[in-house]
Amino acid sequence: MSEKNNTVEGLAKRHLVMNFTPSAKYRDANLPIFVRGEGCHVHDESGKRYFDGLAGLFCTQLGYSHGAEVGAAVARQMAELPFQTTWSVAHPPAARLAAELADMAPGDLNRVFFTSSGSESNEAAIKLARQYHISRGEPERRKFIARRVAYHGTSFGAMSLNGMVQVRKMFEPLMSGVRHVSNTKRYRRDEQETEKEFTAFLLAELESLILQEGADTIAALIMEPLQNAGGSLTPPEGYFQGVREICDRHGILLIADEVITGFGRLGEWFGSIHYGFQPDIITFAKGIASAYVPLGGLIAADRIIETVLDGPAGMYNHALTYGGHPVACAAALANLEIMRRLDVPGHVRATRSTFAAALEPLRDNPLVGDIRGDGYHRSLELVTDHATKSWSSERISAPEFVGQHLAPAAEKAGVLCRLAVDSEGNPLLQLSPPLIADAAAIGELVQLVDDTLTTAVASGGFR
Repeated sequence: MSEKNNTVEGLAKRHLVMNFTPSAKYRDANLPIFVRGEGCHVHDESGKRYFDGLAGLFCTQLGYSHGAEVGAAVARQMAELPFQTTWSVAHPPAARLAAELADMAPGDLNRVFFTSSGSESNEAAIKLARQYHISRGEPERRKFIARRVAYHGTSFGAMSLNGMVQVRKMFEPLMSGVRHVSNTKRYRRDEQETEKEFTAFLLAELESLILQEGADTIAALIMEPLQNAGGSLTPPEGYFQGVREICDRHGILLIADEVITGFGRLGEWFGSIHYGFQPDIITFAKGIASAYVPLGGLIAADRIIETVLDGPAGMYNHALTYGGHPVACAAALANLEIMRRLDVPGHVRATRSTFAAALEPLRDNPLVGDIRGDGYHRSLELVTDHATKSWSSERISAPEFVGQHLAPAAEKAGVLCRLAVDSEGNPLLQLSPPLIADAAAIGELVQLVDDTLTTAVASGGFR
C-alpha cells in the first residue's frame, strides 16, 4: 500500500462507502477528515477549525464538549451489562429511559419502542399503525399520507413515505399505498394570501385526498412538525390543529416524525408540544443521545399499544436485536440529564429570536430570496430573480453554483452547513447549530455564512 493510500483520507476513499457522497469525493476532490471537536466546533487533521452549523446532521444537541461525561455513563454500563435484548426481558437503562420519555411526551404517549435510527423508527411506526388497525378489525386501512418533498428515511417503508422524488425514484416500486399532499412552504405563494387562507387550502386538499382514497383505507398521516427537506418549512396558524381534527373524524392515526424536531431544537422537548398538537405516535432519534451513540424509537399512545397487545398476534409483531441497547440507553439518560441541567430547551427559547434577528441582514445579499425557520433550524433560499423567486441564471445552473462556488466558499470560511438544490431548482443553505450555541456563537456562525455568501456571489459573477 502506498504512503498516500495509507493516510486516513486514502483509506476512506479506497474502502469507506460514505452516506450520500458524490463520486468526486472518492477521487480527486478534497475529503475533510475531522479528528476532534469542542463546543460548536470541529477540527480537521490539519488543525483547521470549522463551526458545525448543522450540529452534525441536526443531532449533536450538546455540541462536542460533553463526550467525557456521557462516556463515563457508557463505561459504567459496559462494565455492568454491555448488552441484553428487550425480547421478553428488560433491563434498567431501557426501562428508566422509556419512563423518562413518557414523562416528556405530550398527552397519553406512554409506551416506548426503541430502535437505532430515524429510518428504523419510521419503519416501526408503519408496522405499528398497520397492526393497530388490523387489531381493531380494519385490515383494509393500509395507506399512508405524507407531504411532498418530506424526508422520512432510507429503509424500504420509510423511503416509501418520502416526498423527495430524487431519493426514492431509483428504488421504485416501493411500498404501495402512499399518497402525498402539499407541504407548508409559503415562499412562491401569493403574497396576499393570509395564514388562515393558506391553512384552509392545505386542510381542504388533505380532506379531498382522504375522501378520494376512501377514509376507511387510510392507516395514518406522517408529518414533521417543522419540515426539514425543502428548507425549514413551518406550519401556518391552526394547521396541525386542523390536521388533528381531520384524523379524529376519519379514524386515522397522526404520526409526528420528530427525528429532527425532538429534544429541544424548537425550544421544547418535542416539536408537537411547540406547535400545540397531540400526535398518536412520535418517532425520534438523533438528539436523544446528542448522536454520541445511535438510538431512536417511537412513543405511542396507551390505547394503541393496548389494542395491539389484545389483538390477534398478542404482541407488537416487530423486533430489532439492538432495540433498547443498554449502552445506548445509558448514553441517552446521561445526555438528557445534561440537557436538563443546562436547560437546553429553555436556552433555545431564550435565544431563537437572537438567531432569527442575526440572519435578517443577510437579506441584503443579492442572492438571498428567503430566510425562514424556527428555533435552531433555519434556511436561506437563494434566487437570481426576486420577482419570480427562482434561479433563472443562463450563465450558471443552480447545481453548478452550489458545487463550484457555494460549497468551496463554505469550506474556505470554515463553516459546515447543508448546501443543496431544492425540488423547485433553487439553492438552499440550511443552518441547525448545536443547541448550546449562545449569542456569541450565533454571531460567529452568521458571520461565517455572510463570508460564504459574499465569496460565492463574487466568484460566481453575481456582484
